[in-house]
Amino acid sequence: MQSSLSIEHAKHLLASFGTILAAGTLSGFAAHKLRIPDVAAFLLIGIVLGPQCAGLVNIAPDSALNQLILIFGSCYILFDGGATLRLSVLKEVWVTITIIATLGLLITAGVTAVAAWYFLGAPFIVALLLGSVIASTDPATLVPVFKQIKIRERVAQTVLSESAFNDAMGAILTFTVLSVAMGQGEFSVSNALLELAQQSGLGVCAGGALGYLAALLIAHEKYDFLAEYAPVVTLMAVLGAYLGADSLHASGFMAVFVFGIVLGNKERFGFSMPQEETAKLDEYILTTSLIMRMFIFILLGSQVDFFLIRQYASGGISVVIVFILIARPLTVFLCAWPDRRAKWQRNELLFMCWTRETGVIPGALAGLLVGMKAPAAPMIASITFIAILMTILLQATTTRWLAEKLGLLE
Repeated sequence: MQSSLSIEHAKHLLASFGTILAAGTLSGFAAHKLRIPDVAAFLLIGIVLGPQCAGLVNIAPDSALNQLILIFGSCYILFDGGATLRLSVLKEVWVTITIIATLGLLITAGVTAVAAWYFLGAPFIVALLLGSVIASTDPATLVPVFKQIKIRERVAQTVLSESAFNDAMGAILTFTVLSVAMGQGEFSVSNALLELAQQSGLGVCAGGALGYLAALLIAHEKYDFLAEYAPVVTLMAVLGAYLGADSLHASGFMAVFVFGIVLGNKERFGFSMPQEETAKLDEYILTTSLIMRMFIFILLGSQVDFFLIRQYASGGISVVIVFILIARPLTVFLCAWPDRRAKWQRNELLFMCWTRETGVIPGALAGLLVGMKAPAAPMIASITFIAILMTILLQATTTRWLAEKLGLLE
């Protein structure tokens, strides 16, 4: 009996996976024809396939399978995003990235908290917890958007790098505020920044070391005996970077992002691969990233709780409007404008104000709060999903149009 139940469960999962792949392929093709980012199409088709509509995809948000897909998918997309960045560009804008991913996240969380306190009537500590959850941007959304839409290089790489670096800060801030909300500690900006530096530093070291080792094994003139297995090496290294950094209480997402940067810039470290091997690896990474996007965003869409969203719709939409139109522009202009070295143009800053989708990482943080029975966790989760829906459907789909209007398309 137990065996047959396991087989039936496995068949159900296979059917769900097949449905996700088929629906993702068709919606991705439609998105390409309509010239919109595929993540928006995946999110919408996920809502249609979910248990509250067609019921064809029903994977619980708190299940081990769902967490596995979210963690590994986010890691691989982050690795892919890191591999597209160029160190020569990052040298020019690193000051902006550092400030906007740290101080900028605190500004965003604070402004959003005030909006939540005003529109929802929530206690300020709960409002600050909500602001902390949705303050970080989402690399899993931004990487594929910038893969499909060629934006001026330094703008795209600044936004991508910020999204990777501020994930760690967002998680640290969320759990710091949570400890205060549950009466287990006191909030301290200095402690939060110190912990961020520690987690980020260890993550950078772990990712850099594994990136160099992977490049050595697949692209060194003498020691590249694993060159034919480059795709497998990248898979192992992505997992190793995340789990290794996590075991050191560091940022696993930071580690996989830096691993991608090192491997993507391997020529600057004296490594090179034959053209045909490079093409095979690029094709493998492209296909794997596409599959991860399908699974992540279709699952996110299928898990939208319409009852909770309706319950908090009015106040939640007001909070997200403030979040998009006030908190983000204030953050960008306060943190990027003073960077005289980068010499940001007004059009570039306006584009960065609009491009800051919310997605997988805030969704995962909201899910963790629900599982931990944090104060007002259902309300925080519902507004997080409103932010995900609004930012992806409004901002991601208008990225190409805005970039064209501002003269930033390459």
